[in-house]
Amino acid sequence: MKPLCFTTKHCIFLIFFFICFSSPANAQDWTQFRGTNLDGKAPDQITPLHWTPDSNLIWKTEITGEGWSSPVVFNQQIWLTSSINNGKELYAICIDKTNGTIIHKLLLFKPDSVFRKHSVNSYATPTPCIEDGFVYMNFGQYGTACIQTNTLNIMWKREDLYCNHAQGPGSSPILYKNMLILHYEGTDTLFIIALDKTNGKTLWKTERPAELYEPLSDIGKKAYITPVIINVNGRNLLISNGSAVCIAYDIETGKEVWRIVQGEDSTIAMPCTENGIVFFYTGYVTSPDGEKYSELMAVNPFGEGNITATNILWRIKSPILQLSSPLVHNGLIYTIDSNSRLMCIDSQTGATYYQQKLNGKYNASPVLAGGHLYFPSTNGKTLVIEEGKILNIVAENVLEGQIWASPAVINNHLLIRTSKYLYLIGDN
Repeated sequence: MKPLCFTTKHCIFLIFFFICFSSPANAQDWTQFRGTNLDGKAPDQITPLHWTPDSNLIWKTEITGEGWSSPVVFNQQIWLTSSINNGKELYAICIDKTNGTIIHKLLLFKPDSVFRKHSVNSYATPTPCIEDGFVYMNFGQYGTACIQTNTLNIMWKREDLYCNHAQGPGSSPILYKNMLILHYEGTDTLFIIALDKTNGKTLWKTERPAELYEPLSDIGKKAYITPVIINVNGRNLLISNGSAVCIAYDIETGKEVWRIVQGEDSTIAMPCTENGIVFFYTGYVTSPDGEKYSELMAVNPFGEGNITATNILWRIKSPILQLSSPLVHNGLIYTIDSNSRLMCIDSQTGATYYQQKLNGKYNASPVLAGGHLYFPSTNGKTLVIEEGKILNIVAENVLEGQIWASPAVINNHLLIRTSKYLYLIGDN
């Protein structure tokens, strides 16, 4: 394990740069997993409904190596990660948004040891996050780095946050004020940590509650979720649905505020929120007759302590190991479960407006733009549906390669990463 690495010169310059030059992302940027607001939505952007490998493409760029991280965008730069040589070389790649040219390819980490991963995972799955002047790359246990985007200086690294992911890294980092927040939930260590984004030092670190995880098998303790943030009575809470429990933390301190206890194995899908309600997939449980299932839950986040018995508004039984995150918009939840069942659910009552079994696997998370939802599948097809209580399938568009990464929405265009290329899709 390697220690925190930064220089005094870098630290002083970085603090000065953040104070003087950092600014909020505008609506045309896509700065984190599922967008700047962590919700997968760009409702005011009008994106294409139809494309092929040869039509409605602004450009396509071959991406070497393997990685399921989504692209993030700030101004004219697109950043993503890639793994080469089966995880032994981990890269940050920068692409010019105008023409798709790869302008930077930085080798960030060369792990001394590379551990196994699941066949559906990669060693470069966590999505970066970006802001004016800096991009933050995370590869789970293999390292985290901050890069200055105009000079390519590596401002700091952390290589001392060890976690046995068991099946490879998956949780994406998120930015909040001066913090870079990371989830490390493996078979051995389970913690959430906030780093000072200017220098990589630890601001707070919170362990998952041991009493809830000790009864689980080691392999059941792991989780791959990315948290969301919700404001409750003027306080920002970090919502994290681990394998045994969903916990709301005070994001400023890392202290637990409330918990919903359920689960005995992994969680993957990201929570979502709308109109003061939190929605999330639980870890799965085993019924007395041996049935294994998860649940999609709606929770009132106003409370403290163990609110399992009081604050669950509704719950829907779901198949286990949910990869794709739900999307909620205008009172409707859209989700494709791990049995490839597309559903539209009333967010207030849990009533199902429609459900339809689909072909293929939908592991990436959907995005919404201009009244339509885009669901990418692992066979390279993207299902486009119209938002609303009645199912209207508008198109099913195919690209070269498989799709494991969630799309990004920028400038009325879609950025879609397949296993072969990064595509900028727009009417032309």
